[in-house]
Amino acid sequence: MRADIENSEVTSPTKDDAQSVHLFVLIDALGWEYIKDRAFLDDLLPYRRPLRTVLGFSSGAIPTILTGSWPAVTGHWNLFYYDPAGSPFRWLKHFSFIPDCILNHRVTSKILQQMGRRVFGLGPLFDCFVQPSELRWFNWVERKNIYASGGIAGAPSIFDRLEQANVPHRVYTYHHASDATILETAAKDIRAKAGRFYFVYLSEMDMFLHTHCNDQTKLDERIDWYEQGLRTLYACAQELDSNATLTILSDHGMTPVRNRYDLMKEVKATGHRLRQDYLAVYDSTMARFWFFNQAARKEITELLRLTSCGRILPDGELKAKGVFFEDGRFGEVVFLLNPGWIFSKSDFNGPQWNPAGMHGYDPSDRYSDGIFLSSREPDLEVTTIADVYACMCKAAA
Repeated sequence: MRADIENSEVTSPTKDDAQSVHLFVLIDALGWEYIKDRAFLDDLLPYRRPLRTVLGFSSGAIPTILTGSWPAVTGHWNLFYYDPAGSPFRWLKHFSFIPDCILNHRVTSKILQQMGRRVFGLGPLFDCFVQPSELRWFNWVERKNIYASGGIAGAPSIFDRLEQANVPHRVYTYHHASDATILETAAKDIRAKAGRFYFVYLSEMDMFLHTHCNDQTKLDERIDWYEQGLRTLYACAQELDSNATLTILSDHGMTPVRNRYDLMKEVKATGHRLRQDYLAVYDSTMARFWFFNQAARKEITELLRLTSCGRILPDGELKAKGVFFEDGRFGEVVFLLNPGWIFSKSDFNGPQWNPAGMHGYDPSDRYSDGIFLSSREPDLEVTTIADVYACMCKAAA
């Protein structure tokens, strides 16, 4: 299967361009804690450091990497945001008489998923991560392909820069290919001199670590597999350019899970009515609330304040972390679990989901750090995922 190449018409490289090859490989969720004591490509990539990630998930972290701007600037943080006037599903209010057991059935969710993808232009990755009975209040962030020029509205991305500078490049993502196929296809393209800037996104490590982050034997085998594939990829680049550069990074890490908490049950026990008194989106480690009356706001907020396994994030902290939105589109109140805790039930997974690892905690959690491994010492200080953008821009110059 052909890897997803976002730029179908790639400018033919000139002789000078062909001698300048730069590889940037994003390995989803491969955190510093899993790499720091390993000889993972250390002979090829001597410049190694942890990267502080952004609060939240890949939906906010990857646009930050691609633009060098935090979610408050790009507008990309969590996937669903409060927008009842602009929701493509606002027509569902006419079906509020249908019982939740029918409206929230998996078949209904599947139909709405396909409508979102094929009718409302929400992109091929849209999914009903909130109950259909609540969809009419929400909009979806990733309407465009963020791995292509124009894909992130709030700030120019590296792909905008590449297009504007007419730099021959290739982009590979999980949209249409496995990690193995991506590595194979990228190697073929490098040998064929298809470009001089390559962005390779390998996504499968994320699910692997969710499942096996505590299994040292399987972890060793999987990291060794990536190492061999990346050695081969870099060798192809060095055949064309002895000074070719390779940079490996990740968007976040993976924290071992130790405890579970059913916040959804506790909020329901307050007696306030979902959709009448409040709205909530429960991510794996974060809950976001909107309120329709002061009684619900007061009582639910007090419940959150008394919950010892997490905390409400004040506006000042959200601003400092680059994820504050004045209009409250991502939550009027944001509650974050402590590292190692997950919600036993959430909108993104049910009680049957029992992961060994999770991400989406406070960026100060040591397991949350991503990685920056490079064959060339960066000219600028690289300490956060936002700093990678400048490195990519320099390579694209």
